[in-house]
Amino acid sequence: YISCFTFTSYVNWKLNEERYNVFLNALEAKIQHKEATERGQALLSLSRTDPLTGLENRRAIDEKLRDYWSDWQRHGSGFVAILIDVDFFKRFNDYYGHQEGDRCLILVANALAEMIKQHNGSIGRYGGEEFIVLARMEKREQVAGLAEAIRSTVENLALPHQQRRDGTSVVTVSVGAAFTRPQTGAKLEKIIHEADRALYLAKAGGRNCTWLFDPNDPQSSDESENIAALLKIAIGQDLVSLVYQPIQNVASGRVEAVEALMRLKMLDGTSVPPSLFIPVAERTGAVLELGRWAIRTVCTELLADDHVRVVSVNVSPIQLKTPGFAASVATILSETGIAGSRLALEITEGLEMEMHSDILRCISDLKLLGVRVWLDDFGTGFAGLSWLRLIDFDTVKIDRSFLHDCGTPRGKAMLQDIIALVRNRGHKILVEGVET
Repeated sequence: YISCFTFTSYVNWKLNEERYNVFLNALEAKIQHKEATERGQALLSLSRTDPLTGLENRRAIDEKLRDYWSDWQRHGSGFVAILIDVDFFKRFNDYYGHQEGDRCLILVANALAEMIKQHNGSIGRYGGEEFIVLARMEKREQVAGLAEAIRSTVENLALPHQQRRDGTSVVTVSVGAAFTRPQTGAKLEKIIHEADRALYLAKAGGRNCTWLFDPNDPQSSDESENIAALLKIAIGQDLVSLVYQPIQNVASGRVEAVEALMRLKMLDGTSVPPSLFIPVAERTGAVLELGRWAIRTVCTELLADDHVRVVSVNVSPIQLKTPGFAASVATILSETGIAGSRLALEITEGLEMEMHSDILRCISDLKLLGVRVWLDDFGTGFAGLSWLRLIDFDTVKIDRSFLHDCGTPRGKAMLQDIIALVRNRGHKILVEGVET
């Protein structure tokens, strides 16, 4: 009996040991599976989350965008795509440092995320200082309200930004929105393209503002895309030309200079207003080639034949910020044999001009070539006085609106004050709007 008991106990122990090992192996496999699942979920979360702000990253938000788009295509559930750009963020980063720049983005992201929850929307970081919001909306009034709520939410944070030159001293955002409608088409990319165009117009409109894509607005409609395509062939097809506006000395009556004004026509000969094609040229970068063409044309058409002593050409901030612009002007002057002092480049005060070293260096290089630098439309923006302090302009053009208002005592006093300011700085004065 003892031997039988011992044998039975041994067999039971062996069986229990095997069962226990099976249990341990199963438990270990379950734990490993759970850990692997958790690691996979963590990695998936990391791959879909922006590490700085904690918002969804571009990959994740693009997936949601596809879902929104699919629902709209199948069930007609309309939605809005809103692009948000922090105004003058590079200037903020350069002045306050990258650590404060990161903190700024985090605070903006947190504030927007909290606000977007109220609209059951999604928000993600689209790259750099740009964010994107998706929400189910179909009415223009709703979209306008959400866009304005986004803008005011950031402005109300009152984050200091002392390096702005536009009359504002806090961090703000520009907002561009586009929403689904029957004309949106069948391509997902179109709504983002429309939102991007709206954002561009918001920034061009002075920043810290909102812009809703409007297919009936020439600046944001498909017409601008037609113009963009036209600009690519404009020079080769002789669709672009220059007209010249005389600049007359009031005392002597002599025409001392002319201003070159660019004109564009369609393939059928229809004229395209500068107010339409110039913003498109700046947005697409076509202004670089058009600008070089304009400078070369005035040098060969007018200056080479001594038709006039000085010709002025308007330049865009994009040209001044592009490396090699001053060198390209030097090449044109050298090849045409024109003295730099006979060419004037006009900088418009009302344009968005960042006071960074690239622009100032470019202007300095142009003046070393002898090129005259004029300040156009003085008095229409916030940056004029800063430009007068930093740059020795040859001529300052006072905006025509001040002349039109001089019929009133207040308008006359304002014009006299501006003329006195410019004259005391030692600049020549040119008043726009004096017609004969």
